[in-house]
Amino acid sequence: MTASENGDRRPGGARASRVRTVVEVTYHQRGTAVDDVEIDFDAKILAISAAAEMAGMHPQTLRQYDRLGLVEPARTPGGGRRYSARDVAQLREIQRLSQDEGVNLAGIKRIMDLEREVAVMRAELAAAVEELRASRAQLAELRAMAGPFQRRSTDIVLWQGKRQ
Repeated sequence: MTASENGDRRPGGARASRVRTVVEVTYHQRGTAVDDVEIDFDAKILAISAAAEMAGMHPQTLRQYDRLGLVEPARTPGGGRRYSARDVAQLREIQRLSQDEGVNLAGIKRIMDLEREVAVMRAELAAAVEELRASRAQLAELRAMAGPFQRRSTDIVLWQGKRQ
């Protein structure tokens, strides 16, 4: 029996304070081939303790970031917070900006808001470019259908015959 199997007890019967966390990542399987497996990084499956451990933070820090709106965990019916792998990456970026770059939390929130706006604008731009491509393809198709008629003049000419 290992130390973790017997409760990881210390001399005198006291329990160790370190808890081992196991993290499972959910995925949606489209096909049977390994290359077809899609991992859902947005699945809110991590409890606050697991997310805090993965991000290298104290759970209380995650609660504070939730109150400030820096991360948005899902809630269980009982009110517990659930984080995704993407949330953990975001927590690590918050920590990097704060510790390495010296940005305060208000600045980090502004940076993250601007990054979201840029992502929305990029998506809108991609949709507009796709719409333009579709319009150009439709125009080319109409021109091809016009065939020999497209070079004829459509000018209106007033004709007057000879007067007698």
